[in-house]
Amino acid sequence: MSGQILEVSGLKKRYGAVEVLHGLDFAVAAGERVALMGPSGSGKSTLLNCLSGIERWEAGSIVIDGFDLGTADRGGLERLRREAIGYIFQAFHLLPTLSAYENVELPGQLIGMLAAERGERVAELLEAVGLSHRAGHRPDALSGGERQRVALARAIMHRPRLILADEPTGSLDSRAGAQVLDLLKQLSQDHGIALLLVTHDPATTEICDRTVHMRDGRIQEAP
Repeated sequence: MSGQILEVSGLKKRYGAVEVLHGLDFAVAAGERVALMGPSGSGKSTLLNCLSGIERWEAGSIVIDGFDLGTADRGGLERLRREAIGYIFQAFHLLPTLSAYENVELPGQLIGMLAAERGERVAELLEAVGLSHRAGHRPDALSGGERQRVALARAIMHRPRLILADEPTGSLDSRAGAQVLDLLKQLSQDHGIALLLVTHDPATTEICDRTVHMRDGRIQEAP
C-alpha cells in the first residue's frame, strides 16, 4: 500500500445546535481495509454521508483520491461518485426492474464504458461472485446473500479506488454474511481497492487491516 486514498482532517458536522462530528482526523491508505465501529448514534452514518457527498459539513476537509470534496461543485461530486467510489449498502439498493447482469452493468454505462468491455467485465465479476447462472434474474428472484453479491460486483464494476460499505452483512444470516465478507476481502485484494467498512459486528472486522472506533462523534482509537 502506498499513499492515502482517503484523508479526513478536522471534520465537524452539526444539525442545528447539536454537533455530531467533533473534528475527526483519520486516513485510509490505497488498498487498505479499515473497519469503522461504534454504537448507534456515534456518528458513523453521518460520516459516511459526508464522505459520499450527500451531506455538507461546517469545518475540516475530506479528500478522496486527491479530490477535495469541500471545494467541488455538483458535477465534480457526481464524477467522483461515478468513477472513484463504489458503494455497498445493508439494504442492497439494487434496481428492481433490472436483472443481476443489468444491475452490475449500470456503473459501466454511466462512465461510458464500451459495450464489449462492459460485457466482458460483467461476465468476469458475476463469475467471481458465483452468480453467472443467475445473471438473468431480477432481485426479487434472488436470496439476500445473492443480492448482496450482485451489489458487491456492481460496486467494483467501474474499477473504483475506494469502497464505502455500510453494514453490508446486516440483512444477512451468518452463513451468507461470511460468504459476502470473504468475497469482499478477496475482490479488494485482487483489484487493489481500499475499503471503509461501517459495522456493529466485531466478526466483520476480521477481513480488515485495522479498526477505527467512534463514540459520540469522536475517534477513540487513532489510526
